[in-house]
Amino acid sequence: MSEDWKANLNLPKKDGRPQTDDVLATKGNTFESFHLKRELLMGIFEAGFEKPSPIQEEAIPVALMGRDILARAKNGTGKTAAFVIPTLEKLKPKVNKIQALILVPTRELALQTSQVVKTLGAHLGIQVMVTTGGTSLRDDIMRLHEPVHVLVGTPGRVLDLASRKLAEFDECRMFVMDEADKMLSREFKNIIEQILKFFPQSSSGKGNGYQSLLFSATFPLAVKSFMDQHLYKPYEINLMDELTLKGITQYYAFVEEKQKLHCLNTLFSKLQINQSIIFCNSTNRVELLSKKITELDYSCYYSHAKMPQAARNKVFHEFRQGKVRNLVCSDLLTRGIDIQAVNVVVNFDFPKTAETYLHRIGRSGRFGHFGIAINLINWNDRFNLYKIEQELGTEIKPIPAEIDKSLYVVGQPESIPRPFKLDQLPNGNERNHNRYNGQPTQPQTQKQVEY
Repeated sequence: MSEDWKANLNLPKKDGRPQTDDVLATKGNTFESFHLKRELLMGIFEAGFEKPSPIQEEAIPVALMGRDILARAKNGTGKTAAFVIPTLEKLKPKVNKIQALILVPTRELALQTSQVVKTLGAHLGIQVMVTTGGTSLRDDIMRLHEPVHVLVGTPGRVLDLASRKLAEFDECRMFVMDEADKMLSREFKNIIEQILKFFPQSSSGKGNGYQSLLFSATFPLAVKSFMDQHLYKPYEINLMDELTLKGITQYYAFVEEKQKLHCLNTLFSKLQINQSIIFCNSTNRVELLSKKITELDYSCYYSHAKMPQAARNKVFHEFRQGKVRNLVCSDLLTRGIDIQAVNVVVNFDFPKTAETYLHRIGRSGRFGHFGIAINLINWNDRFNLYKIEQELGTEIKPIPAEIDKSLYVVGQPESIPRPFKLDQLPNGNERNHNRYNGQPTQPQTQKQVEY
């Protein structure tokens, strides 16, 4: 390959949005300085990566040395690429065996992570497979008859395949866990320990026969217990000097329960929303709120854990593509879901724990960009509001009459990275074109609907 290989790459358009220190405060390394395969560098640059973020800068060289890693970094700062890049570097494409297992807690995150692996490894000739519960076991069996180098999945299905000797891990030298705090909760911990029994053992008796990379935003005691038992001299990375993302401005609006929908309606008409995620605390409320938003003539999808997997996949895929502007969901989508166009998160129902709050608002302001989180608070939420502020060491401010657009909108409206063109708005948004052109509209207060 000629030396001007970079000049021949199909690079995406540069994202000119400003970013925060969460991704900019680096030591000045480049991806080339990690001495990665050229084919991997090609995939990295074609994916739009320019320079490593702090977590990538810390984790990649240590992982390439073969050390076990326990890394704590905020969601939305490039964690996925921090473990995918060293994993891809270590793969041997000519060896048709599973060489890396990436475990994640949800099906949506498994699909998203596998897409990152495919994108970054586009020039490596590697095969990636996703396996999750709720999908056809027969399809997985058929797929495993073909070469698979990287298996991305949820714990239950992976253990099922390993127990049936359909997925073999005797050559698997990379074990990766994303969202490790969730993965090591009582729900999954025993399953993961059973999966690890299928991995190669160390011939020397020291350490493991595989390398472990654990990534998370929070590390409860369950993670420390697992680390002490299963990791060998792990290298610990902690980039959590503060818990919430620097680019997210947080507000609360104190409203009675029956006024919440009216308040949300006003927010829709006043804010310059690129895409928004709206969280409820139950599946019933998700469906009901989605119906009410649609009745107000705003495009809206919903997603929750009780939906069929195919329907969840379709919603997630189309929202990611920008075919709809608003998504109402339960906490199903709080973990690791990375949709760059989301600049507004609304907690229609306020969460009860700081961990849930942190993961929810982290859907906005991805990769150091700016966003806002708005919390609709009623009288019963006031203690949780105070408790979460104290635990996270953050301030949630009363919502002002006008929100400064520079906090969540970049430059002029026409320069905002939009998930779709204005003339291709989904059904129900045609009458609201002027809102997306940056011109204020009157709130639709006449059409008040009690929730």
